[in-house]
Amino acid sequence: MHAHEPRALRILMVLESDFSPAGGGGAESQVRTLARHLVRLGHRVTVVTPLLPNASQRTAERLEGIPVGRVRYPRRRLLGGAVLNLRFAAFLWQNRRRYDAWHVHIGHNMGAIACLLGDFIGKPVVLKVSGWWELERGVLAPDAGLIGRVARSSLKRASAVQAISSRIAAELERCGFPAERIVLLPNAVDVARFRVRPRPRGPGAPFTAVFVGRLVEEKGLVTLLDAWAEAFGARDDVRLALVGGGPLESALRAQAERLGIGSHVEFLGHRDRVEDVLAEAHVGVLPSRIEGLSNTLLELMACGLPTVASRVSGSEDFVVTGHNGWLYPASDVAALAGHLRAAEALSPARLAELGRQARADAEAKAALDVVVGRLLALYEKRGEA
Repeated sequence: MHAHEPRALRILMVLESDFSPAGGGGAESQVRTLARHLVRLGHRVTVVTPLLPNASQRTAERLEGIPVGRVRYPRRRLLGGAVLNLRFAAFLWQNRRRYDAWHVHIGHNMGAIACLLGDFIGKPVVLKVSGWWELERGVLAPDAGLIGRVARSSLKRASAVQAISSRIAAELERCGFPAERIVLLPNAVDVARFRVRPRPRGPGAPFTAVFVGRLVEEKGLVTLLDAWAEAFGARDDVRLALVGGGPLESALRAQAERLGIGSHVEFLGHRDRVEDVLAEAHVGVLPSRIEGLSNTLLELMACGLPTVASRVSGSEDFVVTGHNGWLYPASDVAALAGHLRAAEALSPARLAELGRQARADAEAKAALDVVVGRLLALYEKRGEA
């Protein structure tokens, strides 16, 4: 290897949830996105997860060329967690020379073990804190109890803590994480996957807004339907596309009918190629009550869609009203309705201008090369990240 050539790294990604070829939430999607790109750059990536009851029961396999290991543990409360943690610690110890860095993608018990052991042996450990679950329900929650406090103390030993939003960074500092180790670094988006396309308006091409995500309470979809009805009433030249499934689908369908907007609210279910749906929309809408940093927001922006987003963690770092979209107070029906009307009233040229700026901002802050470049510096424990 020539002196100027970058070193190929061996990276272990720790994910305390399922890792499968498709599906999953934000953490799983990010592991998949980062792992693919790192492999394209010549690095070696392995993913380790628990062997969960409703997932693949293989303890070792390759998914899309990525080696995945799963730690088996008994399905018994308390005992199961203890065995999982011990076996995971043993795995890390036995393979301590096999990987150059460990990247923890959920700040919970397995992450605490990785941070504690990594500090002991001098291994770079990047801890990613993704959002509300860890800070409000997980081991970082104020009421996490004794075990939670012990895990939190271990998590603070990470060599770097990746905060995906400024709000999370501030919360981590408040929780006692060393400020000098907190790195504000958003999720990554593969901008090459998305293209900015002309979006016609007129007969046969109604004004279209698109939501992508699970149909669950925290996504704020009840507020969205109320706002849509307030903004447009029974107009038939508008369309709201909801991409994704979830437990609220039946209730949301009933709400749309009750509001008289059932004919122009489309429930599209899961789509493997979400970029095709985004290409048909004029704006994105993200009415979440709570987020860390929405991968959907980054994808909407990468596709050149100005987005109407609630002012929550992550969205407030990327969306600027009148610049690349619109921000409104979460759960505020009237404010959301007002922004939807304003977006629909804009000329195609103005919408396109906002969309181009959204794409440019996503590229500058969250493109794969940008995020992975900074992560590689953290993996090698360099100071310039």
